[in-house]
Amino acid sequence: MTLYERLGGVYSIAAVIDDFIDRVMDDPRLNANPAVNEAHHRVSRAGFKYLVTEQVCQATGGPQRYTGRSMFDSHSHLNITEPEWQAFLDDLRQTLDKFQVPKGESDEIFAIVASTKSDIVVPGK
Repeated sequence: MTLYERLGGVYSIAAVIDDFIDRVMDDPRLNANPAVNEAHHRVSRAGFKYLVTEQVCQATGGPQRYTGRSMFDSHSHLNITEPEWQAFLDDLRQTLDKFQVPKGESDEIFAIVASTKSDIVVPGK
Protein backbone atom coordinates (compact mmCIF):
# COMPACT_ATOMS: atom_id res chain seq x y z
CA MET A 1 0.00 0.00 0.00
CA THR A 2 1.40 3.41 -0.97
CA LEU A 3 1.94 6.25 1.46
CA TYR A 4 -0.79 8.09 -0.48
CA GLU A 5 -3.25 5.29 0.32
CA ARG A 6 -2.13 5.06 3.96
CA LEU A 7 -2.70 8.81 4.33
CA GLY A 8 -6.27 8.43 3.08
CA GLY A 9 -5.90 9.75 -0.47
CA VAL A 10 -6.46 13.19 -1.93
CA TYR A 11 -9.25 14.33 0.39
CA SER A 12 -7.30 13.58 3.56
CA ILE A 13 -4.10 15.02 2.13
CA ALA A 14 -5.93 18.18 1.00
CA ALA A 15 -7.34 18.69 4.51
CA VAL A 16 -3.87 18.42 6.03
CA ILE A 17 -2.36 20.76 3.42
CA ASP A 18 -5.17 23.29 4.05
CA ASP A 19 -4.17 23.51 7.72
CA PHE A 20 -0.43 23.38 6.99
CA ILE A 21 -0.38 26.18 4.41
CA ASP A 22 -2.46 28.43 6.69
CA ARG A 23 0.06 27.74 9.45
CA VAL A 24 3.07 28.44 7.19
CA MET A 25 1.65 31.59 5.61
CA ASP A 26 0.76 33.08 9.00
CA ASP A 27 3.98 32.06 10.81
CA PRO A 28 5.77 35.21 12.07
CA ARG A 29 9.05 33.25 12.15
CA LEU A 30 8.81 32.82 8.37
CA ASN A 31 7.26 36.20 7.59
CA ALA A 32 10.15 37.95 9.34
CA ASN A 33 12.02 37.27 6.09
CA PRO A 34 10.85 40.15 3.84
CA ALA A 35 11.05 38.05 0.65
CA VAL A 36 8.96 35.26 2.20
CA ASN A 37 6.47 37.74 3.63
CA GLU A 38 6.07 39.39 0.21
CA ALA A 39 5.56 36.00 -1.47
CA HIS A 40 3.01 34.96 1.15
CA HIS A 41 0.99 38.08 0.41
CA ARG A 42 1.40 37.91 -3.38
CA VAL A 43 0.36 34.35 -4.11
CA SER A 44 -3.19 33.04 -3.91
CA ARG A 45 -3.55 30.99 -0.75
CA ALA A 46 -6.05 28.67 -2.48
CA GLY A 47 -3.73 28.21 -5.46
CA PHE A 48 -0.75 27.55 -3.21
CA LYS A 49 -2.74 24.89 -1.33
CA TYR A 50 -3.77 23.31 -4.62
CA LEU A 51 -0.19 23.04 -5.90
CA VAL A 52 1.16 21.68 -2.60
CA THR A 53 -1.67 19.13 -2.52
CA GLU A 54 -0.75 18.03 -6.06
CA GLN A 55 2.89 17.79 -5.07
CA VAL A 56 2.28 15.78 -1.90
CA CYS A 57 -0.12 13.45 -3.69
CA GLN A 58 2.44 12.76 -6.42
CA ALA A 59 5.33 12.38 -3.96
CA THR A 60 3.39 9.86 -1.86
CA GLY A 61 2.39 7.65 -4.80
CA GLY A 62 -0.97 9.12 -5.80
CA PRO A 63 -2.20 9.56 -9.36
CA GLN A 64 -1.95 13.37 -9.29
CA ARG A 65 0.87 15.14 -11.13
CA TYR A 66 2.55 18.26 -9.77
CA THR A 67 2.16 21.11 -12.25
CA GLY A 68 4.02 23.86 -10.37
CA ARG A 69 7.53 25.22 -10.68
CA SER A 70 10.57 23.38 -9.35
CA MET A 71 11.44 23.83 -5.69
CA PHE A 72 14.61 25.67 -6.70
CA ASP A 73 12.77 28.06 -9.03
CA SER A 74 10.08 28.68 -6.42
CA HIS A 75 12.45 29.34 -3.51
CA SER A 76 15.93 30.42 -4.67
CA HIS A 77 15.08 34.15 -4.55
CA LEU A 78 13.62 33.91 -1.02
CA ASN A 79 16.98 33.52 0.80
CA ILE A 80 15.53 30.95 3.19
CA THR A 81 17.79 30.28 6.17
CA GLU A 82 18.30 27.15 8.28
CA PRO A 83 16.27 28.63 11.20
CA GLU A 84 13.42 29.38 8.77
CA TRP A 85 13.61 25.81 7.45
CA GLN A 86 13.39 24.56 11.04
CA ALA A 87 10.33 26.78 11.65
CA PHE A 88 8.75 25.32 8.50
CA LEU A 89 9.43 21.79 9.78
CA ASP A 90 7.93 22.77 13.15
CA ASP A 91 4.79 23.95 11.37
CA LEU A 92 4.64 20.64 9.52
CA ARG A 93 5.06 18.71 12.77
CA GLN A 94 2.25 20.70 14.41
CA THR A 95 -0.09 19.98 11.51
CA LEU A 96 0.73 16.27 11.36
CA ASP A 97 0.22 16.02 15.12
CA LYS A 98 -3.13 17.86 14.87
CA PHE A 99 -4.32 15.27 12.33
CA GLN A 100 -2.79 12.42 14.35
CA VAL A 101 -0.73 11.15 11.44
CA PRO A 102 1.00 7.97 12.67
CA LYS A 103 4.75 8.13 13.30
CA GLY A 104 5.68 5.83 10.41
CA GLU A 105 3.79 7.89 7.86
CA SER A 106 4.96 11.13 9.45
CA ASP A 107 8.58 9.98 9.21
CA GLU A 108 8.07 9.18 5.51
CA ILE A 109 6.60 12.65 4.91
CA PHE A 110 9.57 14.29 6.66
CA ALA A 111 11.97 12.24 4.51
CA ILE A 112 10.22 13.47 1.36
CA VAL A 113 10.38 17.06 2.60
CA ALA A 114 14.05 16.68 3.59
CA SER A 115 14.85 15.64 0.01
CA THR A 116 13.87 19.16 -1.12
CA LYS A 117 16.00 21.09 1.38
CA SER A 118 18.99 21.70 -0.90
CA ASP A 119 16.69 23.41 -3.43
CA ILE A 120 15.08 25.63 -0.77
CA VAL A 121 17.63 26.64 1.88
CA VAL A 122 20.48 29.00 1.03
CA PRO A 123 23.73 27.21 1.98
CA GLY A 124 25.43 28.72 5.02
CA LYS A 125 22.44 30.89 5.97
